[in-house]
Amino acid sequence: MSLPTIDHRGPEFGALGLKVLSGIKQIFKTRQPVVIYPASGTGAWEAALLNTLSPQDHVLMYETGHFASLWQKLAARLGLSTESLAWSGDDAEMPGAPSWRRGIQPDLIEARLAKDPEHRIKAVCVVHNETSTGATSDILAVRRAIDAAKHPALLMVDSISGLACVDYRHDEWAVDVTISGSQKGLMLPPGVSFNAVSSRAIEASKTAKLPRSYFAWDEIIEMNRAGYWPYTPNTNLLYGLSEALDMLLEEGLESVFRRHARWARGVRAAVAAWGLPIQCVEPAAYSQVLTGVITPIGVDADALRKLIYERFDLSLGTGLGKAKGRMFRIGHLGDSNDLTLLATLAGCEMGMKLAGMKLTASGVEAAMDVFGEDPRRASGKE
Repeated sequence: MSLPTIDHRGPEFGALGLKVLSGIKQIFKTRQPVVIYPASGTGAWEAALLNTLSPQDHVLMYETGHFASLWQKLAARLGLSTESLAWSGDDAEMPGAPSWRRGIQPDLIEARLAKDPEHRIKAVCVVHNETSTGATSDILAVRRAIDAAKHPALLMVDSISGLACVDYRHDEWAVDVTISGSQKGLMLPPGVSFNAVSSRAIEASKTAKLPRSYFAWDEIIEMNRAGYWPYTPNTNLLYGLSEALDMLLEEGLESVFRRHARWARGVRAAVAAWGLPIQCVEPAAYSQVLTGVITPIGVDADALRKLIYERFDLSLGTGLGKAKGRMFRIGHLGDSNDLTLLATLAGCEMGMKLAGMKLTASGVEAAMDVFGEDPRRASGKE
């Protein structure tokens, strides 16, 4: 990314543009257009809605955590009518936020759509991997729920932290718009975001009435045919994207996913050894991307994070929204390795002991047992 910035109207840039536009399709597993924006993931959220919907269209959201909630707030500010579904129940460890410990319950979506015979609901918006909690939802099950209800609503999915970390199939799962960003599995700084779009979404964009200009798909998709953008692109981040795509595709996506799954197993083993609850309570929804750790009642997770940062120069993810002060997050994604994660776990373990927390066993040793396995045996191969 430190290379000199080239003319974004010259032939060299056109070749770069075509390369990244082709490569990113392989990551989304799509043959449809992938629109690349000089924006954060929030911009891609907005673009997905602006291009497909009209004022006061009704949108069904599913609350799995802080980012699902933020997407709903954004939709409301755009003039859309929003409705939220969420799992409800008791949770002594996370009172007030029980739905933030689970993935999506597709049956709730199916039941709600079945009660909409007039098809007022124009889109279903869900988060694939909820970064605030560490829960990954089954997007294929969501698609099947929509189909079972025989409902024409568009399916929009935020896979900002899931893409390139866990299997994702835009075409096969019949997703209409997939949103993602550069700063997670693609291993880049923030500032690049994506809309992978279906033919249904493009057709919807032709009659959508929400105003858009910068985020409009039509001009971008047309100019992308030759590798260019209708405005100044983030050239140096595209250099980085080009290299990230090469790294991922050379390793092979299935290998990338196995690596993330292995890191996740090691971190979860550490948390279990400490005797602490994992934020996600559904094993089927455990995230390969990050793990949320709930601190005991009376232990301020943010104060613990501050202690660990100041003593060991280790930055942990904070609890957001309803989970603020109750949990911290350990990321295990992207350009990392076993030893980096062991150092992270050691910093957590030492910090918790300094904070006076009673741990049942060494999480570092538990993770070492996982990471020290023969990788051939761990993957079922000899």
